[in-house]
Amino acid sequence: MEAAAKHLTPVTLELGGKSPCYIDKNCDVSIACRRVAWGKYTNCGQTCIAPDYILCEPSIQDKVIAEIKKAVKEFYTDNPQTCPDYGRIINQRHFKRIMGLIDDNTVVVGGQNEEADCYIAPTVLRDVKPEAKVMQEEIFGPVLPIITIGGLDEAIKFINKGEKPLALYVFTPEDKVIQKMISETSSGAILANDCLVHYSVSALPFGGVGNSGMGCYHGKFSFDQLSHLRSCLIKKLNMEGMNTMRYPPHTPTKLSRARFFILKTANLGWIGRMMMLAAMVVVAAVVIQNYFL
Repeated sequence: MEAAAKHLTPVTLELGGKSPCYIDKNCDVSIACRRVAWGKYTNCGQTCIAPDYILCEPSIQDKVIAEIKKAVKEFYTDNPQTCPDYGRIINQRHFKRIMGLIDDNTVVVGGQNEEADCYIAPTVLRDVKPEAKVMQEEIFGPVLPIITIGGLDEAIKFINKGEKPLALYVFTPEDKVIQKMISETSSGAILANDCLVHYSVSALPFGGVGNSGMGCYHGKFSFDQLSHLRSCLIKKLNMEGMNTMRYPPHTPTKLSRARFFILKTANLGWIGRMMMLAAMVVVAAVVIQNYFL
């Protein structure tokens, strides 16, 4: 963006951030955690829209942990390091960065690692504090912190305290919970009861807001984003008499006419525009009669 600004070149930025995942205590926690585990550990957590952390009530934290552990075993076997479907961290620099985020947290799933292989097992952290290091930056790796909150309202407050995320996930069977999350938060996208798959829908714009990016793309949205909408207004050099009210000198009579056309019809919607058009036709007829006949 800095390089483009020197040339006044517009940019579209799809960035990232800490995408929250709220799990409602009334949902099917088993299915929810299975989908969260898939979304989090795909490509070893190295996707810009991976669920970054879980928000849930304390009463379901143990079940969430158990179900994620169960899903990890189902997807990647008892030893993900030997599973061909489980990836690796892109390089050792990021391996060290991610491992540094785990320090001083309670590991309840995974945690195994091998620097030479850039391997970090699918990992879950419980009872994570908001001030923990793992909550200060986008993880972009297979580490999933769980933060306990008192319910939906507290989850929304927590989300709104941070930067606006690229994606926001909510798992709940209740439409009113989904609608409240939509109306009271801001994010690049929101997905209810699944992870990642909104990226695959070309009919939806994909992009961020605030720190998670600007602009959007996908399908026709990409075409529109990379196109300049050029305004073109083509007029003719006749009917000049109708323009006299806009030219100086601005006499009281001219201002009165202008005020009538602008103010009297401004709040009448479609009917007002039709009345204005009709008045202009009358004015045009008078002008034509006086000047051309």
